[in-house]
Amino acid sequence: MTDRIMLRGLRVRGHHGVFDHERRDGQDFVIDVMLSVDTSAAGRSDDLNDTIHYGILAEELAADVARDPLNLIEALAQRLAERCLLDPRVEEVEVTVHKPQAPVTVPIADVAVTITRRQDNVPESEIVRSDS
Repeated sequence: MTDRIMLRGLRVRGHHGVFDHERRDGQDFVIDVMLSVDTSAAGRSDDLNDTIHYGILAEELAADVARDPLNLIEALAQRLAERCLLDPRVEEVEVTVHKPQAPVTVPIADVAVTITRRQDNVPESEIVRSDS
């Protein structure tokens, strides 16, 4: 059985992009995360220690968006997926990175990338752990 925990609309200022003005001025990114995790233990115990603390996860994801710039939102999505998968209880994660102020030459409401990653296909990374 797989349950889901979702965080939607996490808005964080970041300096990601390929253009100098994006890295200099920054812009808002909006993050949606869906975790596949078995919540049955938390459902039985009613204990926060038996589930993913979404408040802490939101803070960690926000810090990952705000830290060192990347060129592509695909790379940012990968960074965020790896963060989520640091908790072995997370079986799979879907991450969407929205870039609503993407520098395109025609009117557009949003640009977004969505990726899905599982525990078994995430390579070791240079992710900054919050406990270091």
